Amino acid sequence: MPKITIEEFQEIARRSLTFMDSMGIHLEHIGTGEVTARARYDESFLRPGGTVSGPIMMGLADAAMYALVMSLIGPVELAVTTNLNINFLRKPLPGDIIATAKILKLGSRLAIGEVYIYSEGDEEQAPVAHATVTYSIPPRSL
Repeated sequence: MPKITIEEFQEIARRSLTFMDSMGIHLEHIGTGEVTARARYDESFLRPGGTVSGPIMMGLADAAMYALVMSLIGPVELAVTTNLNINFLRKPLPGDIIATAKILKLGSRLAIGEVYIYSEGDEEQAPVAHATVTYSIPPRSL
């Protein structure tokens, strides 16, 4: 069972992660060690060539990983990104983008996960981007 609900995460996002709202990001699923998040399409997210911009995909990957970490350790708001590496694999369709995040390793101080990003409605169902993300977990109070 996850240690945080979608509603609890959305409350943290509303209060402390206002970028998520401006990027149209919301959670669709949160499980123990797995998260699905979506960035709702907005024409302002397009860059020349009609593709969803990299910063939107990176923001989605980071938000999905933050929720993933909290699904495992609870609402530890001071967990922070220490590394995000993203590979843009192909041009996303103009539309919603969906991220699926899974944990690779959870330690006492670091969490490492991977995020696949897809275009909604893509018949090939092949990822448009892949990210690996590392989060630093603050020491637990004694």
